[in-house]
Amino acid sequence: MKDNKSSAETATSSASKNAIDMLHGPIWNRVLMFALPVAATGILEQLFNATGVAIVGNFSGGEDTQAVAAVGANSFIVMLVINFFIGVSLGANVVIANAIGRGSMDAVRKAVHTAIVMAVAGGVAALVIGELGATAILGMLNVPADVYPLALVYLRIYLIGLPVILLYNFEAAIFRSVGDTATPLKVLAMAGVLNVALGLTFTAGLNMSVAGVATATVLSNAFGSLVLLRMLMRTDAPIHVELRELRVDMMAMRSILRIGLPAGIQGAVFAFANVIIQGAINSLGTTVIAASSAAFNIEVFAYQVLNSFAQACSTFTGQNYGARQVGRCRRVLAVCYLEDVVATATAIALVLLFGRSLLMIFVHDPEAVDIGYIRLTMVFIGYIFSMAYEMASGYLRGFGISLVPALLTVLGVCGTRIGWVMLVFPSHRSFESIMLVYPISLAVTAALVLGSLIVYRPSRRAPAR
Repeated sequence: MKDNKSSAETATSSASKNAIDMLHGPIWNRVLMFALPVAATGILEQLFNATGVAIVGNFSGGEDTQAVAAVGANSFIVMLVINFFIGVSLGANVVIANAIGRGSMDAVRKAVHTAIVMAVAGGVAALVIGELGATAILGMLNVPADVYPLALVYLRIYLIGLPVILLYNFEAAIFRSVGDTATPLKVLAMAGVLNVALGLTFTAGLNMSVAGVATATVLSNAFGSLVLLRMLMRTDAPIHVELRELRVDMMAMRSILRIGLPAGIQGAVFAFANVIIQGAINSLGTTVIAASSAAFNIEVFAYQVLNSFAQACSTFTGQNYGARQVGRCRRVLAVCYLEDVVATATAIALVLLFGRSLLMIFVHDPEAVDIGYIRLTMVFIGYIFSMAYEMASGYLRGFGISLVPALLTVLGVCGTRIGWVMLVFPSHRSFESIMLVYPISLAVTAALVLGSLIVYRPSRRAPAR
């Protein structure tokens, strides 16, 4: 084990000037160093996406509300696909982190190259399936007739960019496996500025409406993914990429899918359940769709903070479990949860304080602003439970236990939300009624996942060094 420790230390220290040593020293400051750039990356990404919504809302002529609603009608479809593959990329993150922890550089190399191939291949497959089913998907969501044409245009263009969008997310996961969360943030900042510039050019300058925003998103993601790929090719760290070595290693792929596939299903289930809810929201009219879309673009700022500490918990636990530092794994969970509570509560307070002003950036109708604020309030109540369940899921995933939290999420989130839309909403057709399902479903899921953590007690079962 001494040799493995030496290899792990070398790998971590030489990975990048931005890498974090997760195996030694104080945990609290290292978790912050990891989580805050991840949160900033998610917030910045959402800020650029929100800017796109604001652009179509202000530069689409007389169809501004329809344009915002068109983007909003697609948001949960996009989330379903992206969340699934981000979950799979978390599998790559944990596999690589675990291999670094145990000092197996050959396993790191194989996992890195396999992950990149999986990202591109998965993006192409999702592109083909999505384009073939685009009209049917939007048809099932009850998109209003005045919104449908714009929504279809946006979806078709966005789907074209899936290979490069997924490639960026997998590359970011590779960097994070060694604790380098700063590099993806810097690249996203560059790509985001390009996204806004192109969005304004295409929409305000060329009158392309939602097509302009979607095209800008695809091109900026292509830029970001190519920059990250170039950085991976130039680094001398264990995560170094050689184009000639890009192939699928079956053992690495099985390890990634064993952890990542359940995590992907877990993320996709959330999005699928939200698609069901979006269908109910769409039945309430264009103003409600636009208000909900505007609120969603704001609420996820706080979610990015929440989720960043869960990602830190997975990665830190993965490396320390690989190094058989089980006691340190338990300390990681406690520190991540405590810091998450403080950071997320601060983010929620700020969003609620400025919520109405933020909503008015996207929608100008006072009724839409009121509806959007209702969504913010109800969803943030649910974050209390979301934090508990995501942290427990991330901790279990770091030990390689990914299937159980995924199955419990299917039961808790998807089951509760679909049941609510089918049984409760038809007799209580209001926006408040449909929003109530968020805290209820998240509370059920938190109870189930925390129960599984108590039953499994992975730190007690894992062999210590």
